[in-house]
Amino acid sequence: MNSLVDPTTTLDHLRTDSDRLWAALMEMATLGATAKGGVNRQALTELDRQGRDLFIQWCRAEGCTIRIDNIGNIFARREGSDPNAKTVMAGSHLDSQPTGGKYDGCFGVLAGLEVIRTLNEHRITTKAPIEVVAWTNEEGCRFPPCMMGSGVFTGELEFDAMMARKDADGVSVSDALDAIHYRGSDEVSPSEIQAYFEPHIEQGPILEDTDTTIGVVIGALGQKWFDLTLTGLEAHAGPTPMHLRRDAMMGAAEVTQALNRIANEHQPHGRGTVGYMALHPGSRNVIPGQVKMTLDMRHWEPNALTAMGDAVAAAIEEICQRHGLTYELTPTADFAPEYFDKACVDAVRQGAEKLELSHMDIISGAGHDAIFIGRVAPAAMIFIPCKDGISHNEAESATPGDVHAGCNVLLHAMLEAAGTA
Repeated sequence: MNSLVDPTTTLDHLRTDSDRLWAALMEMATLGATAKGGVNRQALTELDRQGRDLFIQWCRAEGCTIRIDNIGNIFARREGSDPNAKTVMAGSHLDSQPTGGKYDGCFGVLAGLEVIRTLNEHRITTKAPIEVVAWTNEEGCRFPPCMMGSGVFTGELEFDAMMARKDADGVSVSDALDAIHYRGSDEVSPSEIQAYFEPHIEQGPILEDTDTTIGVVIGALGQKWFDLTLTGLEAHAGPTPMHLRRDAMMGAAEVTQALNRIANEHQPHGRGTVGYMALHPGSRNVIPGQVKMTLDMRHWEPNALTAMGDAVAAAIEEICQRHGLTYELTPTADFAPEYFDKACVDAVRQGAEKLELSHMDIISGAGHDAIFIGRVAPAAMIFIPCKDGISHNEAESATPGDVHAGCNVLLHAMLEAAGTA
């Protein structure tokens, strides 16, 4: 089809090109490809530069205008018929974990590109501009924190502080941006956004477990992160009786149990995780005198998340008193639950219904750029299944059919928001 004679009767049947989208995903995955079939394309590396260059090359071939802001976020814009209309945006990120997969982030960017390619192919003019964004350093693995590009864009993260962040080799974000020539100067404002949609693999097992194709993401769990240091007394493992020990590891084990118990008491949305633990001195026959560990708590309801934090703090106090330990509990992150815009969520749901795809409302347990965008503009997300719920892993896998379905939902959600001329 070269043109739309009657958009009111034909737009419902519009679909993206599955083969073209899949080919783009597979070509992008060659940049940083790993032996186990995954991707290592960390933020602001040479491979990230190559991925950015390829994305821009594809966008320019579709007639898009490119803007790059001061943190390196890339905006590719297809103009609409109304010069005063705000933009309808889709996107995610191109950077990966060191042992990442082909779809996390990349799917959202290239699905947005495929929407533009489809509109161009069918000569459809939207009223509002259509824009695709690739956010800088969503993963945060080379330069903490995560969601850096969208955080700076929305004012959630301070620009100068982020530019000063350094990787393990002492390279700053500022120097890395200059090294790959992606320090931009274009002014892009959140006030320009009418609606933002972010397609993503679920990164969890719920859609696959329920045999559902589309997750209509209504929001994201709030998060509280802490660093905890427990200090006791290192002593010889043989001569020291059990009742005279000040064993920091015993305290850490009980804190871990308490965190999991408290999360289970706050179901269905409570989450509690100890993701890191380091013992000192780390010797086989020495009672640990100090343990450093991380605590990760999540919930959908603000009051429940606060209650979880208070309960864990009380448990730590009681455990340390009983074991003769001291402790230092330091907050490292505090994100309120995010509730996505009703109109954007409805557009996603209506897109799935129009396409006769199985769908369900779902809450994101992970952080995404859409969480920051949702604080300054209407936003929503689209989830598709990933095999066994695995992500941040080279084994990350999604089917061409699900990728295509998610992109088609994106197409119709963006058309609903942008309108046609």
